[in-house]
Amino acid sequence: MLNVTAPDTATRPPSPVPPPDVELAEAAIVEHYPRLVRLAYLVLPPSLGRNRRVLTAHSLAQRALPRGRRGAGAEAAAAAAVQGGVPGQRGTAGADPGYAYVRLRVLRAALEAGIPLTFKALPRRAQLPPLLPQVWGLRLFPRSGGAEELALDQWLATLDGPGRAACVLRALERLPEPEVLRVLAEAGVANPAAAVAESGDPANDALFASPEFDPCVLQARPTDLLRRRRYARAALAAAAALAVCGALLALPGGGWGADGAAAPPYALNAAAEQALDPGQVVRVAPTAWRTSSRTGFSTWPARGDRTDDAELLRRALAVWARPGSTVVASATPGTPPGPPMGPPQLLFAGTVDQAVVVLLYDGLRVVRYAEPRTGTSVAALDFARTDASSAESATALVLSRVDGNVRYLTAPWVTGAGLRDLLKPGDAPAALKLGRDGVTPPVASPAPAGNCTGWNALALTGGGATRLVTDLGEVTAARLTSGAPGAERDVTEGAELGDWSRIACLLPSVRSHGVRSVNAWTYAKQPLPEGDGTATWLCTRAETWSGTQDRVQAQFLTPGAPLAAQAAKAEGSPACGTREPRVLAGVLWKSKAGQWYVLAAGSAQFASLSVSGGGVNGSANGNRLAVKAPAGAQVELAGKLTDGTKAGVLR
Repeated sequence: MLNVTAPDTATRPPSPVPPPDVELAEAAIVEHYPRLVRLAYLVLPPSLGRNRRVLTAHSLAQRALPRGRRGAGAEAAAAAAVQGGVPGQRGTAGADPGYAYVRLRVLRAALEAGIPLTFKALPRRAQLPPLLPQVWGLRLFPRSGGAEELALDQWLATLDGPGRAACVLRALERLPEPEVLRVLAEAGVANPAAAVAESGDPANDALFASPEFDPCVLQARPTDLLRRRRYARAALAAAAALAVCGALLALPGGGWGADGAAAPPYALNAAAEQALDPGQVVRVAPTAWRTSSRTGFSTWPARGDRTDDAELLRRALAVWARPGSTVVASATPGTPPGPPMGPPQLLFAGTVDQAVVVLLYDGLRVVRYAEPRTGTSVAALDFARTDASSAESATALVLSRVDGNVRYLTAPWVTGAGLRDLLKPGDAPAALKLGRDGVTPPVASPAPAGNCTGWNALALTGGGATRLVTDLGEVTAARLTSGAPGAERDVTEGAELGDWSRIACLLPSVRSHGVRSVNAWTYAKQPLPEGDGTATWLCTRAETWSGTQDRVQAQFLTPGAPLAAQAAKAEGSPACGTREPRVLAGVLWKSKAGQWYVLAAGSAQFASLSVSGGGVNGSANGNRLAVKAPAGAQVELAGKLTDGTKAGVLR
């Protein structure tokens, strides 16, 4: 038995063997091929059976060739050999760095082949039957040895993979114990010392070179002939069934052509085929929006330079119905991502920057399909809920986002467009020239997060109004409004633009949330204690297309502060909306003289306010309250409406 001692290399991670030049590795495999195959055969678990062990051993040796181009890594391998990165080996392999590298790859793969398959992790390649080499109709196994070889083989079967690897490295490779420990560590063995400890008696090392363990000198026998005949008949029947299915799919109605990045078809029925037929796509007349009783996405005409490209539309519809593994799909909250129930309406199909974009509408959703200008193996698919759209909410869709810029497709009734920075309310919008199809030039996207130095919005003119919309990371552009609930209006006046300049940087909190519109309502003005000016209270409500996940925020603006502070927030609350057009919020504020106050304000529906807790008690008639408080006080606010009912703060 070997004495197991901790070598110097155990105190530090082993130096990995550098990949050699691919030609050196190939020469090492060819020169030492029988030795590598024997090594793999001995380390592989005997439970595989002799035939599979033989084929797997040859497969592992042949797959040890490193990836890469010819000439890559030759200098690094030579330098590593000179500097001692690959220690000299005994035996015929000598100090060949190519052989040391391929031996390590063979050893790692053989150890992986002994790991049991589980459902918790994907199988590794070495754990599966080898693809190559394959021998059909024959069973191959090495020549039988004597009683000593049989006893050795039975003893090896009792060891685990690392134990067999330690035996082979010592007996076949003639490596000293420190080198055995190092190579096992590089091969990924968790406890090399334990593997060496069970590696057996060196007196039997000569038996490892026996023909019993030589997978290059083989005997051949036939497989089970009756079973092979049954398998051949079953394979013939399966091939015939596959040919029939292929012929059925190629019949008219089922053979439309390549579907790009779509997954294989899983169902065939008349309604589904009609929805996926590019010839059935709905195209609205260019002037339908002028006479329609309802103006929304349903009245948008088909625009773009590829609206007649049947192959493009076929791919877009197929990917929509069954997105494959190479499709990057996203959907805003509350948007079902399933296939269309019938032929959708075409809104746009054309080349935009470096992509080809298709916009489709099925009455509930707008779907954006995008593929590269060259190639159809990958695609992007975005779903956005847009039911009950109107002229106010269906003003623009996002066509593309590239390099921090965004392009919009505007509604057919939009006649002019300008770019406005919300943080600069005094500046006039910069005019944008719309393309023939209503496509804007690329404009800088709003700040997604971090330092908010600007927030771009589009001022779209058409239908007798100018509407302000912005990109919130979705297919649809969100409309920005001001005013009390039920009386929202477009942002056009200087005071409204001034309020938006101080709350625009809070818009990232509703980004990618399926937002239809965002309304800012100044619900109270409050004189600050000690004559520090007048504060403004705003309520910002982001309404979603689904109508169930609206986000509400109360903001507090003090004189001179560049941005508003968030006082309260809620999700799914009816506050600050048409169903509950009221709001109450409070903050802890410090005066210029250093005194802390609890400030609170409610909308006009509140008749009185009160505060308690945290060493603070106070009340006030009306909808505003200011009470002195200690720093960091935790208080409870409450209010009473003009009809006598109680109401709490926004939460």
